[in-house]
Amino acid sequence: MKLLLDTHILLWTLADDPRLSKQAREMIDHPESEIIYSAVSPWETEIKHALHPDQMSISGSDLITYCQEAGFISLPVANRHVIMLSTLSRREESAPHRDPFDRIMICQAKADGLIFLTHDHLLPDYQEPCIVYV
Repeated sequence: MKLLLDTHILLWTLADDPRLSKQAREMIDHPESEIIYSAVSPWETEIKHALHPDQMSISGSDLITYCQEAGFISLPVANRHVIMLSTLSRREESAPHRDPFDRIMICQAKADGLIFLTHDHLLPDYQEPCIVYV
């Protein structure tokens, strides 16, 4: 199974953080799982690191290095992912979601047939079958 990890799940996986749920650990550790990270995650991490290094201690460059060392597969953002943005919708009663990083990662998973693992409680409201809240 091909798993695209959202940025929090990616960071927690690399750090073996106890906030990573049992379900997520089992999926990630499954012998047939391919772990994929979006090029968006180092970008997001670098922005947060530059703005708040006390809260985001690693840089985007560090994240890329850790992902490569772990054998994770990098997924660049392609035109097919950008085009998918127009297909996303949320229920009217859903709380607002304004994170463009999450939206493009959902589109990457949707376009490429990946399972998108997230801990963001707002994302299941997109009602995309590729989103797995863990």
